Amino acid sequence: MREWKRNFAGTVVLLGAEVATATGRLRRRIANDTGGAVLEMAMSSAILFAMFFGVFEIALASYTSNYVTDMAREGARYAIVRGSASCGNTPLLSNCGASAAAITAYVKGLKYPGINPADLTVSVTYLTGTSSTSTGSMVTTWATCTSDVCNLPGNMVNVAASYSFGLSIPFVPAKTINVSSASQMVIQQ
Repeated sequence: MREWKRNFAGTVVLLGAEVATATGRLRRRIANDTGGAVLEMAMSSAILFAMFFGVFEIALASYTSNYVTDMAREGARYAIVRGSASCGNTPLLSNCGASAAAITAYVKGLKYPGINPADLTVSVTYLTGTSSTSTGSMVTTWATCTSDVCNLPGNMVNVAASYSFGLSIPFVPAKTINVSSASQMVIQQ
């Protein structure tokens, strides 16, 4: 038989065995862990996949850095054999006497996989060397070339490549990493 009683607030409440039964059911529902494994798996796999994709993105950034370094080196190699004297020394050489614009176009034309040429910035500068023997040994000091023809043999060419790499890791705000490299070589011909 149910026993009812009014409490101080005026509401009707159960008394006796009914309260114990209701409390027991509530405890069983709270202690029941059905479905807990699914929830734990969902939460832990979200963290695991975010870490996996983060490692993958960092590997792609390293890959991009390697190729940007190679692009700068290739541009400098291209420039040192295509100086102002290259047309006379090597008559069958294509694009002899290459200008800074031609070197930039060559570097941007290199088809590295995963590299978008629109996100690549290339700058070419020429340096003129002055030698001195004031300390007993020959020291060469390099300064930016200011003459009309700067791609002379003996001058130095500096090819700098910079690439904007979009880093996207789940649960982390998107960032752009600027990957850059420069290569300097002395013009041979």
